[in-house]
Amino acid sequence: MRAIRLASAALLGISALAFSAPAAVAYGDGHNITPFGFSVVPSTVAAGGQVTLQVNRDHNCRGPVTVTSPVFDPATIRPGHSAAMRTVDWDAKPGAVYRVTFTCDGVSGSTDLTIAGGGRPDHHRPTPLPFNPNRGVHAGEGGSIAGFDLKEIGMGAALIAGSVGTAYHFSRRRSDEDGA
Repeated sequence: MRAIRLASAALLGISALAFSAPAAVAYGDGHNITPFGFSVVPSTVAAGGQVTLQVNRDHNCRGPVTVTSPVFDPATIRPGHSAAMRTVDWDAKPGAVYRVTFTCDGVSGSTDLTIAGGGRPDHHRPTPLPFNPNRGVHAGEGGSIAGFDLKEIGMGAALIAGSVGTAYHFSRRRSDEDGA
């Protein structure tokens, strides 16, 4: 009986540790691996649509970020900022995939931007709504470890170790009471 309780406490502690560990991050999308993260949101857009160019400003990208693609004008994301917006050219070919390149501190990485089907809008556009349902919500930094620092990771590890130790202590205490 004692072995089952001990094994349960150990399994609970290991599960807590496994689920709280940050996910492994490989920045880039297979074209290149970079020390900084970047993305184009959305990754599929119609010609004439807007995209947000995002960069993860960990400690590995301190300077300006230059973003280039044949389908929109070059963008520069200044230090201290993490995003810029660009409008995709109207003459982008539906179904085509364009390369978007991010360069920071002399390191470059790229990702793909796909142009959705459709074409130029007609001249009879509906009256604009007071909100833009096509833009979506700006929700957070992105990435699984955005904004974490060593102090926060250490505090999280200490809390997990404390919970594992407490579970072990109570499982030992209960088994001692059962044996008495």
